[in-house]
Amino acid sequence: MDAALSRTAGVPADAVLLGFVRALRAAGVDASAERGYAFLRAVAVLRPGTRSDVYWAGRATLCGGHDDLERYDRVFAAYFGPSGAPARRPVRTAPPPRLRLVAREAATAPRSAGESEPQGPPTAALASSTEVLRHRDVTELDAAERAQLRRLLAAFTLEGQTRRSARRRPARRGEVDPRRTVRELLRRGGEPALLRRHARVARPRRVVLLVDVSGSMGPYADALLRFAHAAVRAGRTEVFTVGTRLTRVTRELSHRDPELAMAEVAAAVPDWRGGTRLGELLREFLNRWGQRGMARGAVVVLLSDGWERGDPELLGQQMRRLHGLAHQVVWANPRKARPGYAPLAAGMAAALPSVDAFVAGHSLAALERLAAVVRGAQDGAAPGKGAEGA
Repeated sequence: MDAALSRTAGVPADAVLLGFVRALRAAGVDASAERGYAFLRAVAVLRPGTRSDVYWAGRATLCGGHDDLERYDRVFAAYFGPSGAPARRPVRTAPPPRLRLVAREAATAPRSAGESEPQGPPTAALASSTEVLRHRDVTELDAAERAQLRRLLAAFTLEGQTRRSARRRPARRGEVDPRRTVRELLRRGGEPALLRRHARVARPRRVVLLVDVSGSMGPYADALLRFAHAAVRAGRTEVFTVGTRLTRVTRELSHRDPELAMAEVAAAVPDWRGGTRLGELLREFLNRWGQRGMARGAVVVLLSDGWERGDPELLGQQMRRLHGLAHQVVWANPRKARPGYAPLAAGMAAALPSVDAFVAGHSLAALERLAAVVRGAQDGAAPGKGAEGA
């Protein structure tokens, strides 16, 4: 494969590999920049034209513990294509250069001695097409690309920023634990003993998703609800749909199977593709759930284009209430990424002063950025009232 072919579908090989690292981060794998660099070096040293070598290079460098392995396998299969994926373009036999991404297919399990590497589809095409897909608006995807998007969304995770709880646990560093220290001294009969210490436990904050399912958000609703499904399965997340009614769908989204979860949500939500009454429904949420504790100290995410049929002033009032309760208020607007967009809609303009982070939500890459903002990562949009983080 000559140098021109090392950039499959116009995407550099490094970009494809780094896109895989970003997908792992969105799935909850702690794939730091140092691990990503080690992954690139390992792929260059091994056989980049072999799927199994890319798999094991990533598994050895990007996974930090046993809990990461299942997520890694899911993301690898979704990003590089399943083992039996059909070929997108013919395989070239010329030897590829450095970072010549996976022109042959192989099982992800180790090969036995003497076993030859089976020929298969050019996974470079699958991977680079996935990297292109990450940045495309979900409304522009065809059926095959939507299926690929759904597989990648199923590997997502969403955890709020960590906070220190009131509970404490034994630790090497921290404050002295007087009870455990005294018990140790008594056990030793008064002889000198090491001081016992404890530290406060860090836990992720609750995340609350308010997903707009009105007519103007119809093209994005499926992707956003699948994003919410992955979030519910990952941790402490509550999900509501908003349109003309407020519907709590956390229980429906708790099903392991995404398709079953989507079917349950479709049956539970009575106001698909209707109007939008954001101010009234936000007030209902706060009066019924938020004020009682669900929104207190939580990261609240509104996924909406901000079109409001009701009174924009009411929406502004309720957003100020929400901002006073929540730890952080994030607004994800799929239309933000459009050229020339400005938050001039009455509802969006009224809500924005009470928003800590204003991000896009139109693509897989935008949802990855949203997940980074929610967990407080530095690569997310910087918080700040009215900020328009990228």
